Amino acid sequence: MSRVHGSRRAAGPGTEGGPGRSTARHRVRRAVAAVAGAVALAAAVSGCGIRTTTVPVDAGPAPSRVPCTLSGKETAAQAQPQMPVRVYLVCASALEAVDRTVPISEGRTGNRVRIAQALVGELLEDPSETEREAGFASLVRGPLTVSPPRDGDPAGTLRLSRQPEDLPPAALAQVVCTLAESEAATAGGTVVLAGPGEYAPRGYRCTDSVKQRPDTALPTASPLPSPAAS
Repeated sequence: MSRVHGSRRAAGPGTEGGPGRSTARHRVRRAVAAVAGAVALAAAVSGCGIRTTTVPVDAGPAPSRVPCTLSGKETAAQAQPQMPVRVYLVCASALEAVDRTVPISEGRTGNRVRIAQALVGELLEDPSETEREAGFASLVRGPLTVSPPRDGDPAGTLRLSRQPEDLPPAALAQVVCTLAESEAATAGGTVVLAGPGEYAPRGYRCTDSVKQRPDTALPTASPLPSPAAS
């Protein structure tokens, strides 16, 4: 009996019941668990609708905002009927048209002075958040109001509360180009402006060079209409 017991104690690694056999089983169990985990992960990804791939995917560059372009018209609840107008703002050192709306009572047709005042008022307003994000700004600063012509002024004259030539060039370009595309202009798109003093009115035109370089290309003078009837 003692000889048999001694033989079992002397059993080396690899024999049944030895430590080597236990280590081998442990390694097998770990490998099986790793394989099972990988299979479960793949199943979970497939179940979420994600297709696995080993090929790199190029999603392209991140989207960027194009300056001087509005993504869409802003809408807001209005307390009274509105009419569409177009004003010129500065963007990237040039003049760009922006569509807005004004209350009909302020911009109703048939009254040149009232229309001009509504448009100048729009230029005096700070650009909306959407316009600012797109790079738009206005260089027209107040106070700036519009008055009717005086006796002897050419037809269609608009009297500003400041002398037009005293405005910054880009601001004057904004005013002229905005008024030139409205009913405030005379025939042919000429804008006849004067100030509060005794200087004679002058005719201004909005040209492509003015829109492209409002800081340096002053609105061109043009022949004035006949004097208004007194």
